[in-house]
Amino acid sequence: MHGIMSDSRGWSRVAPAIAMHGYRVVAVDLPGHGASVPAPVYTPTALAADLLDTLPPAPDLAIGHSLGSAVLLLAVPRLRCARAVHCDPAWVPRNRDLEALRAGKHATWRELRAAHPRWHDDDITAEQQALATWDPASVTSLKHLPGLPKPPDVPSLVVLAGPSERISATHAMALSRRGWHVRTVDGAGHTVHRDDPAGFLRALHGWL
Repeated sequence: MHGIMSDSRGWSRVAPAIAMHGYRVVAVDLPGHGASVPAPVYTPTALAADLLDTLPPAPDLAIGHSLGSAVLLLAVPRLRCARAVHCDPAWVPRNRDLEALRAGKHATWRELRAAHPRWHDDDITAEQQALATWDPASVTSLKHLPGLPKPPDVPSLVVLAGPSERISATHAMALSRRGWHVRTVDGAGHTVHRDDPAGFLRALHGWL
């Protein structure tokens, strides 16, 4: 599950490596993103309901990034995945300039390159393509984030950016006490799997 403004193509750098472990990898487009149609309402709960209608039940492993992680968090009890990985999750509400996020739809290739200096050129192109089909109204989902979760329903790994702007060190310690496994990819930004694909895959050691 990708984050807001992106789509399923965001996993292209790491999906083949995950598939080499014997998985059939399914990358979804959340409503309002990629090839999916816009939604009448955007909340993590509504997106989770759509996800449950989309995916086959009981996958071996589910991975979500940012908003996709919030959606996965809400879907896990009914999805019945064996394990879950949350990549720099957008769980804790933040003061965000939603209008500035909406304006990001019109970012140029050069602006995206400047914002993501560690991404491969193919990722920059894929992100610009994702923005072309992205529904900016989906930013309202960020007003309804679930907050720091209780103990996980299934064995769960949290892979954080190093440092993370979404999960503070205090929150990371709280998650560990609640039974979440927490690992950090030092030097990676919010989109860990695109900033440092190799580091992200190393963080999944023992979970694939």
